[in-house]
Amino acid sequence: MFGFKKASQVVAPVEGTIIPLSEVPDPVFAQGMLGEGFAVETAGDIVRSPVDGEIIVLFPTAHAFAVRTPKGEEVLVHIGVDTVSLKGEGFHALAAQGDQVKAGTPVVQLTDLVALAEKVPSLVTIVVSTDLPLTAAKVESS
Repeated sequence: MFGFKKASQVVAPVEGTIIPLSEVPDPVFAQGMLGEGFAVETAGDIVRSPVDGEIIVLFPTAHAFAVRTPKGEEVLVHIGVDTVSLKGEGFHALAAQGDQVKAGTPVVQLTDLVALAEKVPSLVTIVVSTDLPLTAAKVESS
C-alpha cells in the first residue's frame, strides 16, 4: 500500500565485532562505491552466508562470494583487504557456485587466521548490497 520494501534478514557472516563500512581500510568499500553495508572484524574461521538465497558467484580463490536472495537482491561478502593477492592460500570453499543456502550456512573456511592476518592489511569481512541498505542495526548474529 505504501510501497515500503521489506528488508531481508541479514546475519553477521563471521564471528567478530561489527563496524561501519567507513572504518574498512580500503577506500572502495569505505566510500560505499560497491554499495551500502557493514563490516565485521573477523574473529572466527567460518564465513557464512548472510542471507537466504543462491550463491551466484564464488571466486576461485574463495576470498569473496555473492548471494542472490529469492527477492532478487544481491549481497557480496568479501573476506579481508587485498586477499585476492593470496591466490586462494588460506581459504577453503565449503559451498559451490549455484548452491542454495540459508542465512548462516557455512560458505568459506579460513584455514589459519594468524597466518592470513600477517599477509594482508586487514582480515575484516565486508558485506555490501546495491539493493538493500545494510546497516549494523539490521544485523543479527548467526
